[in-house]
Amino acid sequence: MSQAKKILKQYFGYDSFREGQEELVESILEGRDTFGIMPTGAGKSICFQVPALIMEGITLVISPLISLMKDQVEGLNQAGVHAAYLNSSLTAGQYQKALGLAAQGRYKIIYVAPERLVTDSFLGFALHADISMLVVDEAHCVSQWGQDFRPSYLKIMEFIERLPKRPVISAFTATATKEVRDDIIDILLLQNPRVVTTGFDRPNLYFAVQSPKDKYASMKNFLELHPGQSGIIYCLTRKYVEEVYGRLKGEGFSVTKYHAGLPDGERKANQEDFIYSRAQIMVATNAFGMGIDKSDVRFVVHYNMPKNMESYYQEAGRAGRDGEAAECVLLYAGQDVVTNQFFIDNNKENQDLDEITRRLVAQRDRERLKKMTFYCFTNECLRDYTLRYFGEYGSGYCGNCANCLSHFETVDVTEIAKGIVGCVGSSRQRFGTNMIIDTLHGANTAKIRNYRMDANPHYGELAKVPLYKLRKVMNHLQLYGYLNVTNDEYAIVKLTEKSEAVLLGKEQIMMKMAKEQEHPAKIKKGKVRKGTAGFGDAAFNKEEEEMFEKLRALRTEIAREEGVPPYIVFSDKTLVHMCILKPATKEEMLSVTGVGEFKYEKYGSRFLACFR
Repeated sequence: MSQAKKILKQYFGYDSFREGQEELVESILEGRDTFGIMPTGAGKSICFQVPALIMEGITLVISPLISLMKDQVEGLNQAGVHAAYLNSSLTAGQYQKALGLAAQGRYKIIYVAPERLVTDSFLGFALHADISMLVVDEAHCVSQWGQDFRPSYLKIMEFIERLPKRPVISAFTATATKEVRDDIIDILLLQNPRVVTTGFDRPNLYFAVQSPKDKYASMKNFLELHPGQSGIIYCLTRKYVEEVYGRLKGEGFSVTKYHAGLPDGERKANQEDFIYSRAQIMVATNAFGMGIDKSDVRFVVHYNMPKNMESYYQEAGRAGRDGEAAECVLLYAGQDVVTNQFFIDNNKENQDLDEITRRLVAQRDRERLKKMTFYCFTNECLRDYTLRYFGEYGSGYCGNCANCLSHFETVDVTEIAKGIVGCVGSSRQRFGTNMIIDTLHGANTAKIRNYRMDANPHYGELAKVPLYKLRKVMNHLQLYGYLNVTNDEYAIVKLTEKSEAVLLGKEQIMMKMAKEQEHPAKIKKGKVRKGTAGFGDAAFNKEEEEMFEKLRALRTEIAREEGVPPYIVFSDKTLVHMCILKPATKEEMLSVTGVGEFKYEKYGSRFLACFR
């Protein structure tokens, strides 16, 4: 057994690496710069934590969020690894004490915020320390073309240049297009890096998009179908968070909230209530979740559409990190596009950029928003659409998304398409999507009258076609290049080279339409031994169900005693495996996935007692 596999079993309790992990670990141990692109929940942290425990010196992990650092350091300390974090959550005294212990060589792994790297106090430690590896986590934050650019990440290169000896540099991200990947390699000056992309697919996640008339009622119905399960509801604004949280709380749901407008103490307490399973549901803005390794999140509901596919996939990916079945549902409304457009046009984070770059970033953000909107309207496989966005190509049918499980019929929409393209042309390509649709539908609004669109030859031509259908056809025409929408702040609909063929009737436009407008997600009754976790697909019997609840109760008891989240003790996946194996000895307990030597010594006898 290799040293890396021994470390993996001893500290983390796993017998083997997941896809891509071993290749990344070996690359780092060879002293080579390494870049890993792995989806949320694929085990990125193992890829740098295992080599960090084998290498001679200290590993520094650059991380953007306090919650991420705290979570990972807590997990490492529980596994018997000495680790620490250095960020603004520490008092001046705590910070200096941690730096002093770091200088004495107490910690193998130190998490640090990028803002701290070039401060005098941190440099005083770093310039005299034996730093063997520097890890850039959430590496997309370094790229202006990434979905979450943070100027503080640019301090990383300045820090590396000041070190007396260049360490091995490794970078990791969950979501990056090819353009962003190339940018990360250039900016971090990675030297001949080994780049490993494991693929973005998460087969255990079920995806669905709904456009309900009443979002709240639809969401409440979903929650009632998932009693006792842990989940996250993402909202676009603080106002939505407060509204949804208030209504759910009033109806007796176990719920908490998180957004940047809350006082620090309340935000921290609410986050811990969710992580420690004192509250089942977290209602939050996108400020919540990066680096939160809560493995038993069974669903993520997006109450509003996010601004891009990267954000959506990263947030949805917080469900099912244990490999068990989980559901990701997006509730779409047209207003979501307007709100996101407003955020792009008023982005305060880009104020430090020069005017040309700022415009370029805004233009790319609009392009991303357009592709996110197409996701909400496509009738093709949702998983396939997402994978193609990140440069992967699947079979076109996954069997585990709402579209693949819906009944579609292929409909001839040529006449509707001719009306839309004709209206764009006759209005001299001057208006946006809403104006074109309102004109075709014969709306009698002040805007229509002011711009004299009621005199347009196509005014009211498609009044009998439902608005949702008009929007679907409009999106279909954009998606397949029959129309284009400009990326400036006004988003004007323009004709393309393919438009004329539609107008002249030379091209028939066929598209898939759902026979039903909404379809509930597949509900799996009872705890399931999900095939992706490697335990087969048979449901628990009554005895195993009771044992699983008994083990969960013991885990909660231990978590309370130690003041840590339950999943830090053991994940749901580990408890499921215990129920199946029913261990009676130390050797059998150590064969359970997620049970290492250190955790066995701490908890093994108490869990074995449950099976006697």
